[in-house]
Amino acid sequence: MIMGLFFNRKRSIDLFAPVAGVLEPIEKVSDEVFASKAMGDGFAIKPKSGEIYSPINGTVTSVFPTKHAIGLKTKGNLEILVHLGIDTVELNGKGFEVFVKEDDVVSSKTKLVDVDLNFLASEKKPNDIMVIFTNLDKHALTYETGNVSQGDKVGTVE
Repeated sequence: MIMGLFFNRKRSIDLFAPVAGVLEPIEKVSDEVFASKAMGDGFAIKPKSGEIYSPINGTVTSVFPTKHAIGLKTKGNLEILVHLGIDTVELNGKGFEVFVKEDDVVSSKTKLVDVDLNFLASEKKPNDIMVIFTNLDKHALTYETGNVSQGDKVGTVE
């Protein structure tokens, strides 16, 4: 007979940089809805490339029809919104090529979308890539700011 001890401990969730660039607190973005944390807490990255990967290990819950945002969920039901740029919903999908669909299992090695950063610039849209936690509740979010490479572990949710 195999016996084991089970401890009631919180599992931490690792967070990864979805793109290379400069990671900043969400409060630094130019859109007040995001900066005020009305959508949830999180962070933003000023990207050096347009290749956006998953910031967590989990499942795709939604791909917005306008391709400017992707919903993800961890096994522990933490919900994450990856929002691509500011006011990019107005582009109606132009400038985005999505590689995932609802119910896909993803990791930090899964490319979610290619963003045409030059197109965003031509449309005068800020290109901040935001990772927003919409149901943190009593969880604690920690992350490191500064230069990051895609796939770097940048923080945790406890």
